[in-house]
Amino acid sequence: MLNLLGEYEATIDSKGRFLIPGGLKKQLPEGDSRLVISRGIEKCLTLYPLATWEPIAAKIRLLNDFDPKVREFKRLFLGGATEVELDNAGRLLLPQQLKEYAGLGKDIVLAADLDKIIIWDSGKYKQFFEDFSPEAFSNLAATVMADKGNGTTGN
Repeated sequence: MLNLLGEYEATIDSKGRFLIPGGLKKQLPEGDSRLVISRGIEKCLTLYPLATWEPIAAKIRLLNDFDPKVREFKRLFLGGATEVELDNAGRLLLPQQLKEYAGLGKDIVLAADLDKIIIWDSGKYKQFFEDFSPEAFSNLAATVMADKGNGTTGN
């Protein structure tokens, strides 16, 4: 089970590549340089190690294609999803359509999210935290982390 942690800054080069920072790279499964990148739920990208992607894909395969909401979800979530591979220098090439979707400029932030990595435009990512007050964060934490009978205490 992956437990990716941290925020890392990176720069997209003129060819659309960025270097996976060493602190993040060493947390990825050893020996597997293949990942899947897709549109995020917000205007960001999500980078999945294959160990994380495969169970998600298996669950999606079981969805009912006759349901219009399923088809819409699959178009949004799977559209543009691409397998990418780290090159010998530890760089990833961003597909242009995904880069445009997320509005990524030259500077990006790779935010670890336990079993995946969220890729944000640096300015948008910083703005999110500037706009979120400590009180709003406290209220959100109380709502999300409230004990729902799962043994979580919130401490």
